[in-house]
Amino acid sequence: MQAAIALLIGTILLGLSALHVYWAATGKSPGAAVIPEVAGRRTFEPTRLSTVAVAVALACAALAVAARSGLFPVPVPAALSAWACGLVGAAFLLRSIGEFRLVGFFKSVRDTPFARMDTRVYSPLCLALGLGSLWLALAL
Repeated sequence: MQAAIALLIGTILLGLSALHVYWAATGKSPGAAVIPEVAGRRTFEPTRLSTVAVAVALACAALAVAARSGLFPVPVPAALSAWACGLVGAAFLLRSIGEFRLVGFFKSVRDTPFARMDTRVYSPLCLALGLGSLWLALAL
């Protein structure tokens, strides 16, 4: 069961990493439903470097989950892999809760394309990734 959950989480994280690499490599700006907006204006413009940084972070998160579950043999102590997997879980759990304005379940801005996608897809996905990663960190 742990291997299946780790494989699912790792696959999702690697897929998201690949998507960020695509955005960085092509220079194409993601659509309105990917960047938070206020009054019809994006709150930030991601640079290629920041997009690559997110891709690397997501790939490292996938590696942490895979290492913890034994899917990818990494010569690190079990305590370190548990800590790394727990950190991944905590980060995604915090992302799902949000910062109470633009992202997360408790956001106040709710009438933008991003906010609707965040409520329906992004925050639930982050919650699932967070809980799954925390479970892997504690269960193995």
